[in-house]
Amino acid sequence: MYRMLILLTLLLACLIPISSSAQAQPSFASLTVDLWPEFDKPTMLVMYQFTLSPQVRLPAEIHLRIPASAGVPNAVANCQPDGSCFNSPYEQQRAGEWTELSFQATSPDLRVEYYDPALSIEGSKRHYEYTWPGDYTVENFNIRVQQPAGAESMFVKPGTFSASTADDGFTYHSLDVGHVPTGQTVEVLVEYDKASDELSNSNMPVQPSEPLSAETAGRTSFTSALPIALGLVGLALIVGGGVWYWRSGRQKPQPARSRRTRRGAGSAPATDGAPEVNVYCHQCGKRASPGDRFCRTCGTQLRIGG
Repeated sequence: MYRMLILLTLLLACLIPISSSAQAQPSFASLTVDLWPEFDKPTMLVMYQFTLSPQVRLPAEIHLRIPASAGVPNAVANCQPDGSCFNSPYEQQRAGEWTELSFQATSPDLRVEYYDPALSIEGSKRHYEYTWPGDYTVENFNIRVQQPAGAESMFVKPGTFSASTADDGFTYHSLDVGHVPTGQTVEVLVEYDKASDELSNSNMPVQPSEPLSAETAGRTSFTSALPIALGLVGLALIVGGGVWYWRSGRQKPQPARSRRTRRGAGSAPATDGAPEVNVYCHQCGKRASPGDRFCRTCGTQLRIGG
């Protein structure tokens, strides 16, 4: 009995490493490789969309190789069923012409993006070679190549790629590779002619994320905004009237300034606005100037107002 327990213990000890090793090498139910040349940079944008096999237990450790020339990846993310993705911490280690990315898969759907500078641009000629290094088994391997804006004579191989225009207005060349086991590489050649260096995203029209309607968040209809506008106008009129009344009440009437004309001895100020009356000296008959009290000729006191 004692020997039997020892044998069972040794057998379990041998099975545990095998189980751990199997868990350390997950597989993918599907993988879509998107190749977008000259989209927002004069390079090749490579995007991986993974879905782990249902048998893979989470969290799972993922080790994925990308070209070393790509440098830091553009995105390493775990994605939710609604399509939202969240950046995941990762480690990066150089291994020859490749860089190995290591990160934790906490959800079945994963996304990795990087820019590959290997896109060759010589005049109007474009040339690019892509290689899937075969790090994992993929049950359903798909490739999609976006035809750049203004590109002509698009050539993609191997296999027969089907071309179709998507809702975004771009033409995509697609190929369903199917099952790809671990260690098997997949290579794609992309060639085309393009006269200008204009990037594809510069030709994309701005579109709303969803159709606009009266229920669109942040949108206000004219009828619902009319009471608010009228209220603001009324408030402005009340405030303006109050300010005018307050300022007019503080202003005191200013007396009219009199003009003084000194035309010799005995001249007096004349009041602005009063009707001008001609005064003549009763002694010599000389006409007096406004404001005079004595005749300028004979000196006789003038009879003013009498």
